[in-house]
Amino acid sequence: MRYYSTNKQENGVSLEDAVVKGLASDKGLYMPDRIPALPADFYQEIDRFSFQEIAYRVADAFFGEDIPADTLKDIVYDTLQFDTPLIPVSEHIWSLELFHGPTLAFKDVGARFMARLLGYFIRKKGKSQVNVLVATSGDTGSAVANGFLGVEGIHVYVLYPKGKVSEIQEKQFTTLGQNITAIEVDGTFDDCQALVKSAFMDSELNAHMQLTSANSINVARFLPQAFYYFYAYAQLKQAGKADNVVICVPSGNFGNITAGLFGKRMGLPVRRFIAANNRNDVFYQYLQTGIYTPRPSIATIANAMDVGAPSNFARVLDLYKESHKAICADISGTTYTDEQIAETMRQTWQQHDYLLDPHGACGYRALAEGLQPGEEGIFLETAHPAKFKDTVERIIGEPVYIPAKLQAFMQGEKQSVPLSRNFADFKSYLLNR
Repeated sequence: MRYYSTNKQENGVSLEDAVVKGLASDKGLYMPDRIPALPADFYQEIDRFSFQEIAYRVADAFFGEDIPADTLKDIVYDTLQFDTPLIPVSEHIWSLELFHGPTLAFKDVGARFMARLLGYFIRKKGKSQVNVLVATSGDTGSAVANGFLGVEGIHVYVLYPKGKVSEIQEKQFTTLGQNITAIEVDGTFDDCQALVKSAFMDSELNAHMQLTSANSINVARFLPQAFYYFYAYAQLKQAGKADNVVICVPSGNFGNITAGLFGKRMGLPVRRFIAANNRNDVFYQYLQTGIYTPRPSIATIANAMDVGAPSNFARVLDLYKESHKAICADISGTTYTDEQIAETMRQTWQQHDYLLDPHGACGYRALAEGLQPGEEGIFLETAHPAKFKDTVERIIGEPVYIPAKLQAFMQGEKQSVPLSRNFADFKSYLLNR
C-alpha cells in the first residue's frame, strides 16, 4: 500500500515513511492510495468474531502488504487488551463505550496501535531516537503518553493549552516522567496544533532531530480507530438490530469520524453518519453552506471537541473528491451549546440511569433528536465521565465514582514545561534538547 498527500504534491510514499514522517512535506495529510473492500461473507459472519479477530481483518486490509502477518497480529492483539462494549441506553439508541482502556478514552486504541507500529519500524531500521510531537485538547495527550511510555527509542512531547484541560486529564500525561515531556502552552489547542505543524515544516529542526506526530494526522493513529466501528456493528448484529445503522460521532479534529467513513468505504453497512459539534461548529456550518471557514476555537464543557480548524477535514474532502453534495449524502451535522449538553446529561441520568460525559452527550442528543423510524443509532461515548468529574458533578448534583485507574494518576506530581505560543520559543526549546 502506498500513500499520497491530500495536497497532491507527494505520492507513492511507503507506510513506514508515512508513519515516521507523520505530516507530508507539502503540509498535506497522508491517505492510502486505495481503500480495500472486505468480502461480503466477512459481514455475514462478523457477529461470530472477537474484537481482536475483527480488528486484525481490518488492519490486514491496510497494513498486510507492509508488515509480516505474525507481527501485525501481535500488534493488533496487544493493542486491544480491553473491550469496547455496546450498551443500550434508550429505545433504539446504543452507547459504544470506548473508555475501558488504560486512560479511559477512545484514543487508547489508535495511540497504542501507533506506538507498537512505530516501535516496530524503529527496531527494523535501527533508528536511535524518534521524537513524537502531539497536541492535545484533553484525551489525546494521555492516550499517546501512556501508549508510548517506556518504548525504547521514542521520546514524546505533549503540547497542551494551559488551563483548558481538566485536572484529571492533565495528571494523566504530566505525572509520567521517563520518556514523556509535557509542554504547557499559553494558548488554545489550535495554537498547540499550529506549533506541531510548524515544527514539521522547519528544516533546521528536522535536521536536528527525527520528528513525527501522534495526532490523528498520522495514518497509524486514525486508521486503527476504524476497528471499533466494525466491532460495534458486530455487537448490534448479535442483538438482531443491524439494519439501518446510524452512527453519531462527537467531533473535534475529525479523525474519529474519518475512520468511520473509511469503514463505510470498506463495505461496513452503515446507513449514515452524524457529526455532533459543540459550539465549535465549523463543519456544521460547512454542511449548511458548502463553505469551510476555520476560526479560533471556543472553550466549552466538551473540551476535547474545542477545535476551530479540524485537521482531518482535509481527509474528508479528499475522500469525497471535494463534493459538498456527496459529503452531505453520508454525513449530517448538529451543534449544541453548553446548556443543551448539560441538559442532556441531566435528563439521561435521571430517565435512563446512564451517565454521559459531555462529549457523548452531544452524540446521544443528536440521535434522540434525529433518528428516523426503523433506524438504530450508535453514539460514541468517547471518555469516562469521571475524567470530567467537576463538570459532571455540578450538572447532575451527585458525586461521580472515580475508577482506580484514574485515582492512581491523581496521586502523581505534575511536571510540565511552560512555553508561550510563539514558535520561536518552541523551536529554541527543542534545539536545546
